[in-house]
Amino acid sequence: MQLSRRFAMTALSAAVLTAVYAPQVTANEGISDNEIRIGYLADMSGVYRDPIGPLGEDAIHMAIEDVGGSVQGANIVVFSADDRNSPDVGSSVVREWIDERNVDMVTGLVASSVTLAAVSLLQEADKLGLVNGAVSSGVTNEHCSPNHIHWVYDTWAMSNGTAKAITQEGYKNWYLLSADYSFGHALEADVERVVTENGGTIVGRARHPFPNNDFSSFMLQAQASGADVIALNNAGGDTINAVQTAGEFGITQAGQVLAGMVLFSTDIRSIGLENAQGLQFTKAWYYDLNEETRAWAERFRERTGSMPTMVHAGIYSSTRHYLEAIAAVGTDDIQTVRQQMAETPINDIFAQNGYIREDGRMVHDMYLVEVKTPEESADADDLFRVVRTIPAEEAFRPLSESVCPLVTG
Repeated sequence: MQLSRRFAMTALSAAVLTAVYAPQVTANEGISDNEIRIGYLADMSGVYRDPIGPLGEDAIHMAIEDVGGSVQGANIVVFSADDRNSPDVGSSVVREWIDERNVDMVTGLVASSVTLAAVSLLQEADKLGLVNGAVSSGVTNEHCSPNHIHWVYDTWAMSNGTAKAITQEGYKNWYLLSADYSFGHALEADVERVVTENGGTIVGRARHPFPNNDFSSFMLQAQASGADVIALNNAGGDTINAVQTAGEFGITQAGQVLAGMVLFSTDIRSIGLENAQGLQFTKAWYYDLNEETRAWAERFRERTGSMPTMVHAGIYSSTRHYLEAIAAVGTDDIQTVRQQMAETPINDIFAQNGYIREDGRMVHDMYLVEVKTPEESADADDLFRVVRTIPAEEAFRPLSESVCPLVTG
C-alpha cells in the first residue's frame, strides 16, 4: 500500500495535512467520488493539544490501516486543521471542507463551542460528525441532530461519576470553578445537579476566562469559601494550572478536596503523581484496562512516542466503526451509514457492548479512577487504579430526562 502526503493551505487554518490511502482499487459506484473523505478538526496548538491534538490524526490512520487501507475499493482521504479553539475558525474550515473538498465525515471536534458550530453546518449539508473531544452533554441533548454522534464522554457522565462518589463520602459543601464557555457552563450545571441530588450544597462559584494562565485570585476565593470540595469544571491546560496553583497555596494540604471533573493521563503526567495522588475522577477509557487495550496502546506509542488518551482511543473506535459501516452497506450515504452504525454494537479496544442511542449518544461503561501514589506506581505509565466500573446504563443521562427532539418528537 502506497501512502502519499500533500500539504494545502486554507485561509483560516495553519497547515492542512492531507493523507491519501491509495492502493490499486476498482471503482465502487456506491461511494461518491470513489473516495471516503474525512476531516479531522481539533485544537493543535492550545490547551487541548496534549490530550487530543495532532496525535488524534494518528488514531484515524490506525483505524484506516486496520480496515485494510480502503473500503469497498474506495480510497480514504484525511484532511486536518487547527481550529484554534475558535468557533469562527472551526466553522470556516468545516464550510470549506464541505463546499470545496466534499468531506463526508468530520471527527475530533474538541472545544464544545467549536463543536456546536461545526455540527450545525454538518446538519445543513447532510454530512456526519463524530464528536470525540467535546464534553458538553448538550451535544446530544438540546443540540442533538440526526447528523452527529457523541462518542467518548460528556459532562453528565463525568460529573455523575465523580461528584456523586465524593458527595456520598460525606463532602457536602462544594465550590464550583468553571471555564467561561459552553463546556464549562454545561459541566457546572451537571455537577450542581449531582451534588444537590445527593444532599450536598453549592456554597460558591466563579467562572474563569478560557484559556487562563493565572488562577491565583480564583483559588484564593475558593479557599476562602470554606467549601469541602473545589470542583474544577475545566480541562487541559486550565486544569493543570488550577491544580498547580492549589498546590502552591496548600489548599489540599489544609483539608479541602480538589475534584477534577475532566482529567487526562497527559494532565497527570504534567502535574506529577506527588501533587495528583489521591485525585478521583471519571474516565471513559484507560490504556491499562486489559491486555487488548494495552496492546493497542503500545502500537499507538510505537507510532507516536506517546501513550494514548481516552479521546485518542475514541477517535480510533468511532472512525473504525464508521468505515466498517460503509463496508457493510456499500455506500457512503450519511443516513444509511448512520443507521448501520446505530444497529451495530461497538466491541473493540474502546468499548464492549457499546451502542448508539436515538439521541446520538454512544453509551458504554465509564470508570471512576484514583491517581496512584509515587510509591504505588510501577512505571511512568502506571498512573491510576480503577475504583469502580460505572455500568453504561448508569453512566449517561437517561432518555427519560432528554429534551432531544429525536427522542421527544
